[in-house]
Amino acid sequence: MNQKIINTQDLAFQLYELHRVENLLSFPRYADHSRDTLDAALELALKVANEAFAPHNRLADDEEPRFEDGHVVMHPEVGKALKILAETGLMAAGQDYERGGMQLPTAVALMCVGMLKGANVGTQAYAGLTIAAANLILAHGSEAQKTRFANPMLEGRFFGTMCLTEPHAGSSLGDLRTRATPADDGTYRLTGHKIFISGGDHELSENIVHMVLARLPDAPPGVKGISLFLVPKYRVNEDGTLGERNDVALAGLIHKMGYRGTTSTMLNFGEKDGAVGYLVGEPHKGLACMFHMMNEARIGVGLGAVMLGYTGYLHSLDYARDRHQGRPLNEKDPTTPQVPLIEHADIRRMLLAQKAYVEGGLSLCLFGATLVDEKQHGEDAEQRETAAGLLDLLTPIMKSWPSQFCLEANSLAIQVHGGYGYTREYPVEQFYRDNRLNPIHEGTHGIQGLDLLGRKVLLNDGRPYQALVSRIRETIQQCQATDLAGSASRLSNALDSLEAATEALQRVRREGDNARGLANASLYLEAFGHTVIGWLWLRQAQCAQQGLAEGGPQTPAFYEGKRSACDYFCRYELPRVTALGGILRDADSTALEMQPDHF
Repeated sequence: MNQKIINTQDLAFQLYELHRVENLLSFPRYADHSRDTLDAALELALKVANEAFAPHNRLADDEEPRFEDGHVVMHPEVGKALKILAETGLMAAGQDYERGGMQLPTAVALMCVGMLKGANVGTQAYAGLTIAAANLILAHGSEAQKTRFANPMLEGRFFGTMCLTEPHAGSSLGDLRTRATPADDGTYRLTGHKIFISGGDHELSENIVHMVLARLPDAPPGVKGISLFLVPKYRVNEDGTLGERNDVALAGLIHKMGYRGTTSTMLNFGEKDGAVGYLVGEPHKGLACMFHMMNEARIGVGLGAVMLGYTGYLHSLDYARDRHQGRPLNEKDPTTPQVPLIEHADIRRMLLAQKAYVEGGLSLCLFGATLVDEKQHGEDAEQRETAAGLLDLLTPIMKSWPSQFCLEANSLAIQVHGGYGYTREYPVEQFYRDNRLNPIHEGTHGIQGLDLLGRKVLLNDGRPYQALVSRIRETIQQCQATDLAGSASRLSNALDSLEAATEALQRVRREGDNARGLANASLYLEAFGHTVIGWLWLRQAQCAQQGLAEGGPQTPAFYEGKRSACDYFCRYELPRVTALGGILRDADSTALEMQPDHF
Protein backbone atom coordinates (compact mmCIF):
# COMPACT_ATOMS: atom_id res chain seq x y z
CA MET A 1 0.00 0.00 0.00
CA ASN A 2 1.43 3.35 -1.07
CA GLN A 3 0.95 5.63 1.94
CA LYS A 4 2.80 8.13 4.11
CA ILE A 5 0.70 7.80 7.27
CA ILE A 6 2.74 5.33 9.32
CA ASN A 7 5.84 3.19 8.93
CA THR A 8 4.21 -0.22 9.32
CA GLN A 9 7.56 -1.78 10.21
CA ASP A 10 7.89 0.63 13.13
CA LEU A 11 4.31 0.00 14.22
CA ALA A 12 4.85 -3.76 14.28
CA PHE A 13 8.13 -3.32 16.19
CA GLN A 14 6.55 -1.06 18.79
CA LEU A 15 3.42 -3.12 19.30
CA TYR A 16 4.90 -6.61 19.35
CA GLU A 17 8.61 -6.34 20.17
CA LEU A 18 8.68 -3.33 22.50
CA HIS A 19 5.30 -3.28 24.22
CA ARG A 20 4.53 -6.98 23.71
CA VAL A 21 0.84 -6.41 23.04
CA GLU A 22 0.39 -10.13 22.33
CA ASN A 23 0.89 -10.75 26.05
CA LEU A 24 -2.38 -8.89 26.66
CA LEU A 25 -4.20 -11.68 24.87
CA SER A 26 -3.82 -13.71 28.06
CA PHE A 27 -6.50 -11.50 29.62
CA PRO A 28 -9.90 -13.23 29.27
CA ARG A 29 -11.37 -10.19 27.49
CA TYR A 30 -8.96 -10.68 24.56
CA ALA A 31 -8.80 -14.48 24.52
CA ASP A 32 -10.53 -14.67 21.12
CA HIS A 33 -7.77 -12.65 19.45
CA SER A 34 -4.46 -13.60 17.90
CA ARG A 35 -1.68 -11.70 16.17
CA ASP A 36 -3.54 -12.34 12.90
CA THR A 37 -6.79 -10.71 14.07
CA LEU A 38 -4.94 -7.72 15.51
CA ASP A 39 -3.04 -7.23 12.27
CA ALA A 40 -6.25 -7.58 10.25
CA ALA A 41 -7.88 -4.75 12.23
CA LEU A 42 -4.82 -2.52 11.78
CA GLU A 43 -4.68 -3.26 8.06
CA LEU A 44 -8.37 -2.41 7.70
CA ALA A 45 -7.91 0.86 9.57
CA LEU A 46 -4.91 1.81 7.42
CA LYS A 47 -6.88 1.00 4.28
CA VAL A 48 -9.80 3.19 5.38
CA ALA A 49 -7.38 5.95 6.39
CA ASN A 50 -5.52 5.85 3.10
CA GLU A 51 -8.46 5.39 0.73
CA ALA A 52 -11.37 7.18 2.42
CA PHE A 53 -9.81 9.82 4.69
CA ALA A 54 -6.51 10.95 3.14
CA PRO A 55 -7.84 11.86 -0.36
CA HIS A 56 -10.02 14.76 0.88
CA ASN A 57 -7.66 16.07 3.58
CA ARG A 58 -6.53 19.03 1.48
CA LEU A 59 -10.01 19.56 0.06
CA ALA A 60 -11.60 19.85 3.50
CA ASP A 61 -8.88 22.33 4.46
CA ASP A 62 -9.40 24.47 1.35
CA GLU A 63 -13.21 24.33 1.50
CA GLU A 64 -13.82 24.58 5.24
CA PRO A 65 -17.36 24.32 6.66
CA ARG A 66 -19.65 27.33 6.09
CA PHE A 67 -22.52 28.76 8.15
CA GLU A 68 -25.49 29.33 5.82
CA ASP A 69 -29.11 29.98 6.86
CA GLY A 70 -28.50 28.60 10.34
CA HIS A 71 -26.96 25.38 9.05
CA VAL A 72 -23.46 24.00 8.48
CA VAL A 73 -22.46 23.25 4.91
CA MET A 74 -19.36 21.17 4.25
CA HIS A 75 -17.80 19.04 1.55
CA PRO A 76 -19.72 15.75 1.04
CA GLU A 77 -16.53 13.67 1.13
CA VAL A 78 -16.41 14.13 4.91
CA GLY A 79 -19.74 12.39 5.40
CA LYS A 80 -18.86 9.63 2.95
CA ALA A 81 -15.65 8.82 4.81
CA LEU A 82 -17.40 8.71 8.19
CA LYS A 83 -20.10 6.43 6.76
CA ILE A 84 -17.42 4.03 5.54
CA LEU A 85 -15.79 4.13 8.97
CA ALA A 86 -19.09 3.28 10.69
CA GLU A 87 -19.74 0.40 8.26
CA THR A 88 -16.39 -1.21 9.07
CA GLY A 89 -17.22 -1.36 12.79
CA LEU A 90 -14.05 0.57 13.65
CA MET A 91 -16.09 3.16 15.55
CA ALA A 92 -16.54 0.50 18.23
CA ALA A 93 -13.17 -1.22 17.87
CA GLY A 94 -12.48 -1.32 21.60
CA GLN A 95 -16.06 -1.95 22.77
CA ASP A 96 -17.69 -5.13 24.06
CA TYR A 97 -18.98 -7.66 21.54
CA GLU A 98 -22.46 -7.08 23.01
CA ARG A 99 -22.30 -3.46 21.86
CA GLY A 100 -21.14 -4.36 18.37
CA GLY A 101 -17.47 -3.92 19.22
CA MET A 102 -14.34 -5.89 18.38
CA GLN A 103 -12.93 -6.03 21.95
CA LEU A 104 -9.50 -5.10 20.66
CA PRO A 105 -6.68 -4.39 23.12
CA THR A 106 -6.51 -0.66 23.81
CA ALA A 107 -3.18 -0.15 22.03
CA VAL A 108 -4.54 -1.70 18.83
CA ALA A 109 -7.87 0.13 19.06
CA LEU A 110 -5.98 3.37 19.68
CA MET A 111 -3.83 2.86 16.60
CA CYS A 112 -6.88 2.14 14.46
CA VAL A 113 -8.01 5.64 15.41
CA GLY A 114 -4.49 7.05 15.21
CA MET A 115 -3.99 6.16 11.58
CA LEU A 116 -7.19 8.03 10.73
CA LYS A 117 -5.77 11.07 12.56
CA GLY A 118 -2.61 10.89 10.48
CA ALA A 119 -4.64 10.70 7.28
CA ASN A 120 -7.18 13.43 8.00
CA VAL A 121 -7.45 14.74 11.55
CA GLY A 122 -10.29 17.12 10.66
CA THR A 123 -12.64 14.34 9.57
CA GLN A 124 -11.48 11.91 12.24
CA ALA A 125 -12.31 14.39 15.00
CA TYR A 126 -16.04 13.79 14.57
CA ALA A 127 -15.54 10.08 15.19
CA GLY A 128 -13.00 10.58 17.98
CA LEU A 129 -15.26 12.92 19.95
CA THR A 130 -18.16 10.52 19.47
CA ILE A 131 -16.22 7.54 20.78
CA ALA A 132 -15.07 9.50 23.84
CA ALA A 133 -18.58 10.82 24.57
CA ALA A 134 -20.07 7.33 24.20
CA ASN A 135 -17.47 5.95 26.62
CA LEU A 136 -18.41 8.68 29.08
CA ILE A 137 -22.08 7.67 28.93
CA LEU A 138 -21.17 3.99 29.28
CA ALA A 139 -19.09 4.79 32.36
CA HIS A 140 -21.48 7.15 34.16
CA GLY A 141 -24.86 7.12 32.42
CA SER A 142 -28.06 5.26 33.23
CA GLU A 143 -29.11 2.14 31.34
CA ALA A 144 -31.68 4.18 29.45
CA GLN A 145 -29.01 6.71 28.43
CA LYS A 146 -26.72 3.93 27.26
CA THR A 147 -29.47 2.39 25.12
CA ARG A 148 -30.94 5.59 23.69
CA PHE A 149 -27.71 7.50 23.14
CA ALA A 150 -24.45 5.54 23.52
CA ASN A 151 -25.44 2.60 21.34
CA PRO A 152 -26.41 4.75 18.31
CA MET A 153 -23.18 6.69 18.78
CA LEU A 154 -21.08 3.52 18.58
CA GLU A 155 -23.02 2.56 15.46
CA GLY A 156 -22.09 5.90 13.88
CA ARG A 157 -25.72 7.08 13.67
CA PHE A 158 -25.36 9.75 16.38
CA PHE A 159 -22.23 11.85 16.91
CA GLY A 160 -21.03 13.42 20.16
CA THR A 161 -19.34 16.50 21.61
CA MET A 162 -18.01 17.82 24.90
CA CYS A 163 -19.25 21.28 25.91
CA LEU A 164 -17.05 22.86 28.57
CA THR A 165 -15.69 26.23 27.48
CA GLU A 166 -17.69 29.46 27.80
CA PRO A 167 -16.81 32.85 26.29
CA HIS A 168 -15.93 34.50 29.62
CA ALA A 169 -14.21 31.54 31.30
CA GLY A 170 -11.94 29.64 28.91
CA SER A 171 -10.08 26.99 30.88
CA SER A 172 -11.37 28.36 34.18
CA LEU A 173 -14.24 25.90 34.47
CA GLY A 174 -15.05 26.97 38.00
CA ASP A 175 -16.42 30.21 36.53
CA LEU A 176 -18.88 28.66 34.07
CA ARG A 177 -22.43 30.10 34.14
CA THR A 178 -24.57 27.66 32.14
CA ARG A 179 -27.59 26.76 34.27
CA ALA A 180 -29.70 23.62 34.55
CA THR A 181 -33.14 23.95 36.14
CA PRO A 182 -35.05 20.79 37.20
CA ALA A 183 -38.31 20.11 35.34
CA ASP A 184 -41.36 18.21 36.61
CA ASP A 185 -40.65 15.21 34.38
CA GLY A 186 -37.20 14.47 35.84
CA THR A 187 -35.31 16.21 33.04
CA TYR A 188 -33.61 19.61 33.19
CA ARG A 189 -33.76 22.82 31.19
CA LEU A 190 -30.37 24.25 30.27
CA THR A 191 -29.59 27.87 29.42
CA GLY A 192 -26.19 29.29 28.57
CA HIS A 193 -23.50 29.77 25.96
CA LYS A 194 -20.63 27.48 24.95
CA ILE A 195 -17.75 28.28 22.63
CA PHE A 196 -15.03 26.37 20.72
CA ILE A 197 -17.26 23.27 20.62
CA SER A 198 -15.66 20.94 18.08
CA GLY A 199 -18.23 19.10 15.99
CA GLY A 200 -20.96 21.17 17.68
CA ASP A 201 -23.19 21.26 14.62
CA HIS A 202 -23.29 19.59 11.22
CA GLU A 203 -25.48 17.42 9.01
CA LEU A 204 -23.25 14.34 9.15
CA SER A 205 -25.38 12.24 11.49
CA GLU A 206 -28.98 11.70 12.56
CA ASN A 207 -28.34 13.41 15.88
CA ILE A 208 -25.65 15.12 17.97
CA VAL A 209 -25.27 14.28 21.66
CA HIS A 210 -23.74 17.14 23.65
CA MET A 211 -22.10 16.37 27.00
CA VAL A 212 -22.57 19.69 28.81
CA LEU A 213 -21.20 21.05 32.08
CA ALA A 214 -23.68 23.26 33.91
CA ARG A 215 -24.79 24.38 37.39
CA LEU A 216 -27.90 23.38 39.30
CA PRO A 217 -29.77 26.14 41.21
CA ASP A 218 -28.35 24.97 44.55
CA ALA A 219 -24.81 24.46 43.25
CA PRO A 220 -21.93 25.64 45.43
CA PRO A 221 -19.45 28.03 43.76
CA GLY A 222 -16.39 26.84 41.89
CA VAL A 223 -15.65 23.43 40.43
CA LYS A 224 -17.48 21.66 43.28
CA GLY A 225 -20.77 22.97 41.89
CA ILE A 226 -20.53 21.57 38.37
CA SER A 227 -22.90 18.85 37.10
CA LEU A 228 -22.87 16.91 33.83
CA PHE A 229 -25.82 16.76 31.44
CA LEU A 230 -26.60 14.95 28.22
CA VAL A 231 -28.29 17.34 25.78
CA PRO A 232 -29.23 15.96 22.33
CA LYS A 233 -29.71 18.13 19.26
CA TYR A 234 -32.93 16.20 18.65
CA ARG A 235 -34.87 14.63 21.48
CA VAL A 236 -35.01 10.84 21.37
CA ASN A 237 -38.21 8.95 22.10
CA GLU A 238 -38.30 5.83 24.29
CA ASP A 239 -38.47 3.61 21.19
CA GLY A 240 -35.30 5.21 19.82
CA THR A 241 -36.96 7.34 17.16
CA LEU A 242 -36.13 11.01 16.86
CA GLY A 243 -38.46 13.59 18.34
CA GLU A 244 -38.56 17.36 18.04
CA ARG A 245 -35.58 19.66 17.71
CA ASN A 246 -34.10 20.60 21.08
CA ASP A 247 -33.48 24.20 22.10
CA VAL A 248 -29.81 24.16 21.04
CA ALA A 249 -28.92 26.79 18.45
CA LEU A 250 -25.81 27.24 16.34
CA ALA A 251 -24.73 30.83 16.93
CA GLY A 252 -21.84 30.72 14.48
CA LEU A 253 -18.64 29.04 13.32
CA ILE A 254 -15.12 29.91 14.41
CA HIS A 255 -12.44 30.03 11.73
CA LYS A 256 -9.22 28.33 12.74
CA MET A 257 -5.61 28.30 11.62
CA GLY A 258 -5.79 24.54 11.09
CA TYR A 259 -8.11 21.62 11.82
CA ARG A 260 -10.40 23.37 9.36
CA GLY A 261 -12.41 20.27 8.46
CA THR A 262 -13.84 20.09 11.99
CA THR A 263 -16.56 22.60 12.76
CA SER A 264 -15.66 24.80 15.72
CA THR A 265 -18.90 26.25 16.98
CA MET A 266 -20.59 28.73 19.25
CA LEU A 267 -23.72 27.14 20.74
CA ASN A 268 -26.62 28.78 22.55
CA PHE A 269 -28.59 26.56 24.93
CA GLY A 270 -32.10 27.70 25.82
CA GLU A 271 -32.90 30.61 23.51
CA LYS A 272 -36.60 29.69 23.92
CA ASP A 273 -37.83 27.47 26.76
CA GLY A 274 -34.53 25.85 27.71
CA ALA A 275 -32.71 22.89 26.19
CA VAL A 276 -33.92 19.55 27.52
CA GLY A 277 -31.07 17.73 29.27
CA TYR A 278 -30.54 14.59 31.31
CA LEU A 279 -28.35 14.46 34.40
CA VAL A 280 -25.40 12.09 34.03
CA GLY A 281 -24.02 10.78 37.31
CA GLU A 282 -24.57 12.57 40.61
CA PRO A 283 -25.35 16.26 41.10
CA HIS A 284 -22.27 18.47 41.55
CA LYS A 285 -19.98 15.59 40.49
CA GLY A 286 -19.96 16.51 36.80
CA LEU A 287 -16.34 17.55 36.50
CA ALA A 288 -15.15 14.21 37.90
CA CYS A 289 -17.35 12.44 35.33
CA MET A 290 -16.20 14.70 32.50
CA PHE A 291 -12.58 13.93 33.32
CA HIS A 292 -13.33 10.39 32.08
CA MET A 293 -13.85 11.91 28.65
CA MET A 294 -11.19 14.59 29.05
CA ASN A 295 -8.44 12.15 30.03
CA GLU A 296 -9.35 9.90 27.12
CA ALA A 297 -9.35 12.96 24.88
CA ARG A 298 -5.95 14.04 26.25
CA ILE A 299 -4.38 10.73 25.27
CA GLY A 300 -6.08 11.13 21.91
CA VAL A 301 -4.63 14.64 21.54
CA GLY A 302 -1.15 13.29 22.19
CA LEU A 303 -1.58 10.51 19.66
CA GLY A 304 -3.02 12.98 17.15
CA ALA A 305 0.07 15.16 17.58
CA VAL A 306 2.27 12.10 17.07
CA MET A 307 0.48 11.06 13.90
CA LEU A 308 0.55 14.54 12.36
CA GLY A 309 4.25 14.72 13.18
CA TYR A 310 4.73 11.21 11.81
CA THR A 311 3.09 11.86 8.45
CA GLY A 312 5.09 15.10 8.12
CA TYR A 313 8.27 13.14 8.84
CA LEU A 314 7.48 10.53 6.19
CA HIS A 315 6.66 13.20 3.62
CA SER A 316 9.91 15.05 4.31
CA LEU A 317 11.90 11.80 4.25
CA ASP A 318 10.46 10.94 0.85
CA TYR A 319 11.19 14.45 -0.40
CA ALA A 320 14.78 14.33 0.88
CA ARG A 321 15.38 11.08 -0.97
CA ASP A 322 13.92 12.32 -4.26
CA ARG A 323 14.99 15.97 -4.38
CA HIS A 324 18.50 16.53 -5.79
CA GLN A 325 20.25 19.69 -4.68
CA GLY A 326 23.87 20.66 -4.04
CA ARG A 327 26.99 18.53 -3.89
CA PRO A 328 29.15 17.02 -1.14
CA LEU A 329 31.31 19.57 0.69
CA ASN A 330 34.51 18.02 -0.67
CA GLU A 331 33.25 18.04 -4.27
CA LYS A 332 34.70 21.12 -6.03
CA ASP A 333 33.60 20.35 -9.59
CA PRO A 334 30.35 22.24 -10.32
CA THR A 335 29.64 20.05 -13.37
CA THR A 336 29.14 16.88 -11.30
CA PRO A 337 25.53 15.76 -10.71
CA GLN A 338 23.69 17.12 -7.72
CA VAL A 339 23.01 14.68 -4.89
CA PRO A 340 19.78 13.90 -3.02
CA LEU A 341 19.08 16.16 -0.07
CA ILE A 342 19.43 13.22 2.30
CA GLU A 343 23.16 13.11 1.52
CA HIS A 344 23.65 16.40 3.40
CA ALA A 345 24.47 16.16 7.11
CA ASP A 346 22.11 18.91 8.25
CA ILE A 347 19.19 17.32 6.41
CA ARG A 348 19.95 14.02 8.12
CA ARG A 349 20.09 15.85 11.45
CA MET A 350 16.62 17.25 10.89
CA LEU A 351 15.27 13.88 9.77
CA LEU A 352 16.85 12.21 12.77
CA ALA A 353 15.28 14.74 15.12
CA GLN A 354 11.88 14.12 13.55
CA LYS A 355 12.34 10.37 13.86
CA ALA A 356 13.33 10.71 17.51
CA TYR A 357 10.30 12.87 18.31
CA VAL A 358 7.60 10.96 16.45
CA GLU A 359 8.74 7.41 17.13
CA GLY A 360 9.44 8.34 20.75
CA GLY A 361 6.00 9.96 21.03
CA LEU A 362 4.34 6.89 19.52
CA SER A 363 6.10 4.70 22.05
CA LEU A 364 4.79 6.91 24.87
CA CYS A 365 1.16 6.71 23.68
CA LEU A 366 1.31 2.94 23.17
CA PHE A 367 2.84 2.48 26.62
CA GLY A 368 -0.08 4.46 28.04
CA ALA A 369 -2.52 2.24 26.14
CA THR A 370 -1.03 -0.91 27.65
CA LEU A 371 -1.48 0.66 31.09
CA VAL A 372 -5.19 1.13 30.34
CA ASP A 373 -5.54 -2.62 29.83
CA GLU A 374 -3.43 -3.50 32.85
CA LYS A 375 -5.52 -1.12 34.96
CA GLN A 376 -8.76 -2.76 33.85
CA HIS A 377 -7.79 -6.40 33.40
CA GLY A 378 -4.62 -6.98 35.42
CA GLU A 379 -4.35 -10.35 37.13
CA ASP A 380 -4.12 -8.97 40.67
CA ALA A 381 -4.97 -5.82 42.59
CA GLU A 382 -1.34 -4.71 42.84
CA GLN A 383 -0.85 -4.81 39.07
CA ARG A 384 -4.09 -2.91 38.49
CA GLU A 385 -3.25 -0.29 41.11
CA THR A 386 0.28 0.26 39.78
CA ALA A 387 -1.00 0.61 36.20
CA ALA A 388 -3.71 3.06 37.27
CA GLY A 389 -1.18 5.20 39.13
CA LEU A 390 1.28 5.25 36.24
CA LEU A 391 -1.51 6.12 33.80
CA ASP A 392 -2.65 9.06 35.95
CA LEU A 393 0.94 10.26 36.31
CA LEU A 394 1.72 10.06 32.61
CA THR A 395 -1.54 11.44 31.16
CA PRO A 396 -0.43 15.11 31.20
CA ILE A 397 2.86 14.06 29.58
CA MET A 398 1.08 11.97 26.94
CA LYS A 399 -1.02 15.01 26.08
CA SER A 400 1.63 17.72 26.12
CA TRP A 401 5.02 16.26 25.19
CA PRO A 402 3.95 15.10 21.70
CA SER A 403 1.99 18.33 21.24
CA GLN A 404 5.21 20.30 21.71
CA PHE A 405 7.84 18.14 20.07
CA CYS A 406 5.88 16.46 17.29
CA LEU A 407 4.83 19.97 16.30
CA GLU A 408 8.56 20.73 16.18
CA ALA A 409 8.88 17.71 13.89
CA ASN A 410 6.35 19.35 11.55
CA SER A 411 8.40 22.54 11.60
CA LEU A 412 11.49 20.55 10.65
CA ALA A 413 9.56 18.82 7.86
CA ILE A 414 8.83 22.24 6.36
CA GLN A 415 12.52 23.14 6.70
CA VAL A 416 13.60 19.98 4.88
CA HIS A 417 11.36 20.98 2.00
CA GLY A 418 12.92 24.44 1.92
CA GLY A 419 10.85 27.10 0.15
CA TYR A 420 8.48 24.47 -1.21
CA GLY A 421 7.56 23.46 2.33
CA TYR A 422 6.15 26.90 3.01
CA THR A 423 3.75 26.68 0.07
CA ARG A 424 0.28 25.17 0.01
CA GLU A 425 1.27 23.06 -2.97
CA TYR A 426 2.97 20.68 -0.51
CA PRO A 427 1.10 19.11 2.43
CA VAL A 428 3.63 19.70 5.22
CA GLU A 429 2.42 23.25 5.89
CA GLN A 430 -1.10 21.93 6.55
CA PHE A 431 0.24 19.27 8.93
CA TYR A 432 1.91 22.06 10.92
CA ARG A 433 -1.24 24.19 11.00
CA ASP A 434 -3.38 21.22 12.03
CA ASN A 435 -0.94 20.20 14.74
CA ARG A 436 -0.68 23.70 16.20
CA LEU A 437 -4.04 23.21 17.92
CA ASN A 438 -2.79 20.29 20.02
CA PRO A 439 -0.71 22.37 22.49
CA ILE A 440 -3.92 24.30 23.24
CA HIS A 441 -6.98 22.09 23.38
CA GLU A 442 -7.88 19.68 26.19
CA GLY A 443 -5.74 21.78 28.53
CA THR A 444 -2.74 23.91 27.58
CA HIS A 445 0.88 23.09 28.45
CA GLY A 446 0.56 25.32 31.49
CA ILE A 447 -2.49 23.44 32.76
CA GLN A 448 -0.88 20.06 32.15
CA GLY A 449 2.31 21.20 33.90
CA LEU A 450 0.35 22.34 36.95
CA ASP A 451 -1.51 19.03 36.98
CA LEU A 452 1.73 17.03 36.81
CA LEU A 453 3.78 18.99 39.34
CA GLY A 454 0.93 20.16 41.55
CA ARG A 455 -0.98 16.86 41.77
CA LYS A 456 0.25 13.85 39.88
CA VAL A 457 3.76 13.44 41.32
CA LEU A 458 2.18 13.48 44.80
CA LEU A 459 -0.54 10.91 44.06
CA ASN A 460 -0.77 8.11 46.64
CA ASP A 461 2.15 9.54 48.58
CA GLY A 462 4.26 9.60 45.41
CA ARG A 463 4.07 5.84 44.81
CA PRO A 464 3.35 6.05 41.04
CA TYR A 465 6.21 8.52 40.63
CA GLN A 466 8.58 6.23 42.52
CA ALA A 467 7.34 3.22 40.52
CA LEU A 468 8.21 5.02 37.28
CA VAL A 469 11.63 6.07 38.58
CA SER A 470 12.31 2.45 39.59
CA ARG A 471 11.43 1.19 36.11
CA ILE A 472 13.74 3.75 34.52
CA ARG A 473 16.58 2.84 36.92
CA GLU A 474 16.08 -0.84 36.13
CA THR A 475 16.46 -0.23 32.39
CA ILE A 476 19.55 1.89 32.98
CA GLN A 477 21.11 -0.88 35.05
CA GLN A 478 20.36 -3.48 32.37
CA CYS A 479 22.22 -1.40 29.78
CA GLN A 480 25.31 -0.42 31.79
CA ALA A 481 27.45 -3.34 30.65
CA THR A 482 26.31 -3.23 27.00
CA ASP A 483 26.94 -1.14 23.89
CA LEU A 484 24.17 1.15 25.19
CA ALA A 485 26.14 2.17 28.29
CA GLY A 486 26.73 5.72 27.01
CA SER A 487 23.02 6.32 26.43
CA ALA A 488 22.21 4.72 29.77
CA SER A 489 24.65 7.05 31.53
CA ARG A 490 23.12 10.12 29.90
CA LEU A 491 19.63 8.97 30.88
CA SER A 492 20.86 8.40 34.43
CA ASN A 493 22.16 11.98 34.59
CA ALA A 494 18.82 13.29 33.33
CA LEU A 495 16.90 11.24 35.88
CA ASP A 496 19.16 12.47 38.68
CA SER A 497 18.47 16.04 37.61
CA LEU A 498 14.71 15.41 37.44
CA GLU A 499 14.63 13.81 40.88
CA ALA A 500 16.61 16.67 42.40
CA ALA A 501 14.28 19.21 40.79
CA THR A 502 11.20 17.33 42.00
CA GLU A 503 12.45 17.29 45.59
CA ALA A 504 13.50 20.95 45.52
CA LEU A 505 10.17 22.15 44.14
CA GLN A 506 8.14 20.08 46.57
CA ARG A 507 10.25 21.43 49.43
CA VAL A 508 9.47 25.00 48.37
CA ARG A 509 5.78 24.13 48.29
CA ARG A 510 5.93 22.46 51.70
CA GLU A 511 7.44 25.68 53.04
CA GLY A 512 4.31 27.48 51.91
CA ASP A 513 5.52 29.20 48.71
CA ASN A 514 3.16 27.45 46.32
CA ALA A 515 3.32 30.16 43.66
CA ARG A 516 7.11 29.96 43.41
CA GLY A 517 7.08 26.17 43.55
CA LEU A 518 4.71 25.96 40.57
CA ALA A 519 5.96 28.99 38.59
CA ASN A 520 7.94 26.81 36.16
CA ALA A 521 5.54 23.86 35.98
CA SER A 522 5.64 23.87 32.16
CA LEU A 523 9.43 23.52 32.21
CA TYR A 524 9.08 20.69 34.72
CA LEU A 525 6.65 18.94 32.36
CA GLU A 526 9.15 19.29 29.52
CA ALA A 527 12.01 17.88 31.59
CA PHE A 528 9.86 15.03 32.89
CA GLY A 529 8.63 14.22 29.39
CA HIS A 530 12.13 14.20 27.94
CA THR A 531 13.29 11.82 30.66
CA VAL A 532 10.42 9.42 29.98
CA ILE A 533 11.02 9.56 26.22
CA GLY A 534 14.73 8.95 26.81
CA TRP A 535 13.79 5.84 28.81
CA LEU A 536 11.48 4.59 26.06
CA TRP A 537 14.20 5.18 23.46
CA LEU A 538 16.65 3.19 25.55
CA ARG A 539 14.10 0.38 25.69
CA GLN A 540 13.67 0.59 21.92
CA ALA A 541 17.43 0.34 21.49
CA GLN A 542 17.47 -2.71 23.79
CA CYS A 543 14.85 -4.41 21.62
CA ALA A 544 16.75 -3.44 18.48
CA GLN A 545 19.94 -4.95 19.88
CA GLN A 546 18.09 -8.14 20.62
CA GLY A 547 16.61 -8.15 17.13
CA LEU A 548 20.05 -7.76 15.58
CA ALA A 549 21.53 -10.51 17.74
CA GLU A 550 18.69 -12.99 17.23
CA GLY A 551 17.68 -12.21 13.66
CA GLY A 552 14.40 -10.50 14.59
CA PRO A 553 11.48 -9.92 12.24
CA GLN A 554 12.63 -6.45 11.11
CA THR A 555 15.52 -5.67 8.76
CA PRO A 556 19.03 -5.03 10.14
CA ALA A 557 18.88 -1.47 8.75
CA PHE A 558 15.67 -0.85 10.68
CA TYR A 559 17.22 -2.02 13.95
CA GLU A 560 20.35 0.04 13.34
CA GLY A 561 18.12 3.06 12.75
CA LYS A 562 16.55 2.54 16.16
CA ARG A 563 19.96 2.41 17.82
CA SER A 564 21.04 5.60 16.06
CA ALA A 565 17.83 7.42 17.03
CA CYS A 566 18.34 6.40 20.66
CA ASP A 567 21.91 7.68 20.53
CA TYR A 568 20.72 10.93 18.98
CA PHE A 569 18.03 11.52 21.58
CA CYS A 570 20.32 10.79 24.50
CA ARG A 571 23.18 12.94 23.13
CA TYR A 572 21.24 15.87 21.68
CA GLU A 573 18.00 16.02 23.67
CA LEU A 574 18.62 14.74 27.20
CA PRO A 575 21.05 17.59 28.03
CA ARG A 576 17.92 19.77 27.88
CA VAL A 577 16.81 18.07 31.12
CA THR A 578 20.03 18.99 32.89
CA ALA A 579 19.75 22.60 31.75
CA LEU A 580 16.11 22.86 32.84
CA GLY A 581 16.98 21.06 36.07
CA GLY A 582 19.16 23.94 37.22
CA ILE A 583 16.33 26.44 36.82
CA LEU A 584 13.89 24.09 38.52
CA ARG A 585 16.13 23.23 41.47
CA ASP A 586 16.52 26.94 42.19
CA ALA A 587 12.73 27.37 42.01
CA ASP A 588 13.57 30.35 39.83
CA SER A 589 11.05 33.16 40.21
CA THR A 590 12.06 35.42 37.30
CA ALA A 591 8.75 35.05 35.46
CA LEU A 592 6.77 35.28 38.71
CA GLU A 593 8.48 38.52 39.71
CA MET A 594 7.96 40.17 36.33
CA GLN A 595 5.05 42.50 37.08
CA PRO A 596 2.34 43.22 34.50
CA ASP A 597 3.37 46.89 34.24
CA HIS A 598 6.97 45.88 33.52
CA PHE A 599 6.07 44.74 30.02
